[in-house]
Amino acid sequence: MKILTAEYLLPVSSEPIREGAVAINGDLIEAVGSASDVRVRFPDAVVEDFGEAAILPGFVNCHSHLEITGLRGLLDNYEDDFSVWLQQITKARDKMTPAEIETAAVAGAIEAARAGVTCMGDIGRFGNGGLRALKRLGLRGVVYQETQFSPDNKTAADDFARLQDTYAALREQASDLVEAGLSPHSPYTVSPLLFEKMAELALAENVKLAIHAAESKAEQILLERGEGFFTGLYQKFGFDWKSPLCTSIEFLDRTGVLKARPLLAHCNTVSDKDIETIKATGSTIAHCPKSNAKFGHGFAPFEKFLDSDIDVGLGSDSVASNNACDILDECRLAIFAARNRSDSVRFVTAQEVLATATLGGAKAMRLDHKTGSLEPNKQADLTVVSLSGTAQQPIHDVLAALVFSSNARDVRMTMVAGKRVYTDGRVLTEDEKCIASQLKVIRQKFA
Repeated sequence: MKILTAEYLLPVSSEPIREGAVAINGDLIEAVGSASDVRVRFPDAVVEDFGEAAILPGFVNCHSHLEITGLRGLLDNYEDDFSVWLQQITKARDKMTPAEIETAAVAGAIEAARAGVTCMGDIGRFGNGGLRALKRLGLRGVVYQETQFSPDNKTAADDFARLQDTYAALREQASDLVEAGLSPHSPYTVSPLLFEKMAELALAENVKLAIHAAESKAEQILLERGEGFFTGLYQKFGFDWKSPLCTSIEFLDRTGVLKARPLLAHCNTVSDKDIETIKATGSTIAHCPKSNAKFGHGFAPFEKFLDSDIDVGLGSDSVASNNACDILDECRLAIFAARNRSDSVRFVTAQEVLATATLGGAKAMRLDHKTGSLEPNKQADLTVVSLSGTAQQPIHDVLAALVFSSNARDVRMTMVAGKRVYTDGRVLTEDEKCIASQLKVIRQKFA
């Protein structure tokens, strides 16, 4: 038994506790409360006091692409043309070997652990790279095997058969901490028939799904009007793809895929009716404010998601599009953007966005029975954030200090299932210097 104490303890599912403590027994949380009460209950436990800091649930990054960590900064000049960026990032990824993809994924997982992230929702074309990376670091997560570009109904049967084989191989590598799921990439790269087949599989075998949806204006124009870049691309390669002439969410609902309650990444261009559909179907959302802003996609209606009681978490997206995995930074931009939308009717609070970054993300990934809050019998997934920095002082409101004045560099410790994976500047499960040097070798491919 061990007890961790700090000036602040934030269970998230209940009110902050001044001079709080969490008792940990193996991989589980045994008790949460005031430091004095918890010490009395477990007098023989080893106590570690973090002092001027906050202990809180580990952050949940529910939308990432670990396998392209090695492409950070490579394509920043394509920011003004998302369709070109997508093509170029795919070509660049295809130049990497499986070993290089795993190395890049490990680097991304290291960055996540350093930022207090204990759980990730990772989408990968080469899914085993992300899965192996999470296992190597000791992080929790769901790795979603992504579909290849397959917009034509004529190839749906063959596409589905190949995907089943790939998914089965990925699932064989799953563990107690890391699950396998599927990701039909987006409404404009997956055929309606393939969506239907994946929905049937997900419902029959309880497979978790993640889908990019309503991400950009280009997607909106393509789905609703049948115009734009991808229309020409489909014609060039002879794909039989017809616009559904509706929103992305309406299209996904028509295919039946929303019955599987997928995790929908982005949702920037959703209508009020779309939000109602997402809520009614029990689908969830990964909100990625920094990646959205970098591409000029606008800001998703985060406030409306919260007020509709949709389960929504935060995602960094890839560091090739965001350039950093820092969920505290995502919290800050999420709250600023929500407050500055022209249709905002209230201020989203620091408490709400911090809950989104933890328990909200766990709910969005269907993992809240295990993680996302500090409660007895949940897994001991937590992070410790220092509050001793000059830029954080004075602390009048710990929630505001975390959201408005803190970032990944303030994280002191990250723990998953009772085991430390990062502490005081050092990742304990990987050789960071070795991984960094391997990234430099990968960079030479693109020099």
